[in-house]
Amino acid sequence: MRQKKLYKALETVASQKFNSEKEFLIEILDQIVDNFQIHITGGRLWQLNVLHERYDLLYQTGNVEKIDSSFVLRLKENPIFEKMSNERTILANETNHYLIEKGIFRYSASGVGDKKKVKDKRFYEYIFAVNSEEVNEDLFYSLNIVATILTSKINENRNKDSQREINIDIDEAKKLQKSILPEHELFFNGYSLFGVTIPAKTMSGDFFDYLNFGSESDRLGIIVGDAASKGISAAAEAMYITGAIRMAVNFEIKISALLNKLNKIINKIFSDDRFTTLFYGEISNDEKGLFLYGNAGHNSPIFYSVEKKEVKYLASTGPLLGPAPNSKYKTDSINIEIGDVLVIYSDGIVEAADKNFDFYEEDRLENIIKSNYHLSAKELALKILDDVYKFSSNGVYTDDKTVVVVKRIGNTNS
Repeated sequence: MRQKKLYKALETVASQKFNSEKEFLIEILDQIVDNFQIHITGGRLWQLNVLHERYDLLYQTGNVEKIDSSFVLRLKENPIFEKMSNERTILANETNHYLIEKGIFRYSASGVGDKKKVKDKRFYEYIFAVNSEEVNEDLFYSLNIVATILTSKINENRNKDSQREINIDIDEAKKLQKSILPEHELFFNGYSLFGVTIPAKTMSGDFFDYLNFGSESDRLGIIVGDAASKGISAAAEAMYITGAIRMAVNFEIKISALLNKLNKIINKIFSDDRFTTLFYGEISNDEKGLFLYGNAGHNSPIFYSVEKKEVKYLASTGPLLGPAPNSKYKTDSINIEIGDVLVIYSDGIVEAADKNFDFYEEDRLENIIKSNYHLSAKELALKILDDVYKFSSNGVYTDDKTVVVVKRIGNTNS
């Protein structure tokens, strides 16, 4: 969730107009150091010099000792840049004596932009290097988000003049996406489900699906995901991921293994500026209502227990899919009793904004669930959407919206 908010904050800054690519990158670095709460005290922007096979210092900022502006990082003296080309973000011990003298003891950097060929190898156009009080996994994933959105915006600006929308292709793609979405309502082993996706544009990067599998079709997989950005490219990624999961569940592998494999595939298949959040859960004929799930950086679904009158958020069990190929994912579980409700949603729900750009947020969604848990899955889903649209009726920011409601209405053997 924190990564998602960082993405949204960066996207807001990046959507402004800049006179040059350099100005854009510098503004983002300044914002990261000055405003975003990710414990970064200083940073440097390096630019690849293909001719001289090195990185030149383009800009530096923050409360750290400054490096001489003529200092360069030669590719042959820094093999870690080759590793960065494969893994994008690197956290490592600094080995350059000059940088160590400047108080830089840990290397925290991420590749940005296209990869340019230098002799027989490829290197990122830019490198974002930062100083932080906490060089850890959190910083690693945050830098991946920074690099992803910067690369996306750079590519978007470079391709702006050549982008054309071909209406016939869009219509065909829209029909294809609609054809693979499941029916809204489903009843399975004493559970009632209702889901809906509403695109912000012609096509949606949000997606959901129901997957019936198992030796006796006694398990149901529930997918809710959000491919970054909007429109055709996000929709294409969403369709690919849904298809990959449909194939994978037939092998009945564990959820953690499924997410690990899916993350590597997305990292390999899609460009550096793409990532996806995904929630995947499974219900079965288990009498105690066991619900297994994995959450790859998606908004935390809200679970309401009727007996306990309590709300639980199903937090992430791993990071976003795509940016880091070696990320690890875990599986968690809850028990869904009769009458309990689980609401899975995308950020288009909680980040719907009114005319003052105030967000709908999780607290309001939670209150709607607690006040209307007695409704059917379909009625509750439509109630949520109605409230979101009333709240944001005069707002200007729109995003794809997805909500899936799962309600246990009887015993699994009924």
